[in-house]
Amino acid sequence: MREQIKWHTKRAAVYPIVFFILSVVIVFSCSDSQESASPKPTSKAVESFTFFDIGRNTKLTKSVRKSLNTKLGRDAIEYRSIIDLKINYPDFLKQQFPEIHELNQQLNDPPGERIEHNTVKLMYRYAQKENIPFDYVELLFSNYTQNPIVFRIEFKQDDSNIIETLKSKYGEPKSIDWKQENGQSIYWKKNRDYLIVSSVPDQFGEYGYEVVIYFAENLRTLIDTERAEKQKREEERAESGKKAF
Repeated sequence: MREQIKWHTKRAAVYPIVFFILSVVIVFSCSDSQESASPKPTSKAVESFTFFDIGRNTKLTKSVRKSLNTKLGRDAIEYRSIIDLKINYPDFLKQQFPEIHELNQQLNDPPGERIEHNTVKLMYRYAQKENIPFDYVELLFSNYTQNPIVFRIEFKQDDSNIIETLKSKYGEPKSIDWKQENGQSIYWKKNRDYLIVSSVPDQFGEYGYEVVIYFAENLRTLIDTERAEKQKREEERAESGKKAF
């Protein structure tokens, strides 16, 4: 009987110790789980220009395309296309925007050859039927990243005060007078991207407007990706040649 009492006494003395150890383990386990569950800080998206809320970091998805079709009408789509960044007149970019001119040369090297790029082009020709004041809209995306690289928007008259809307959103632009072509451009630059609005005379001397957004960083990413892909193909071709003999 005394031995049973001693055994029960020892067991009762052990309980608080076990309880304390379990409590410590539970506290640290909860602490670890809370730390691992805490969200990691995300990098802030770089601010740039947008068209219908599509900007530098937007991905071309089915829902984005559906939203554009609702606003601009049915699109025409083209996969793999040449990229010509030139606007207004042949030497305009070279004279006014050498940074974009250099990108255009890299995209079309070697010169004179038809170089197709891994892109997705969306074209809208019936936006006015949706009460949108644009005659033509062209949105070009990289098919590697699904990010935009160049937007072109054309309209004949600024009845909707588009230029004033851009000024109120992005501030006062810088202006460029064309000396030899009798036209004018205004532009904004934000985080190395460009938004250029040009008043362009046609063959009859009547003026229309063209808005171009160059997502320069995304263009550089496309160029770098294509170079890496080309180098990989060349290495694989050389390797297969070695194995042939």
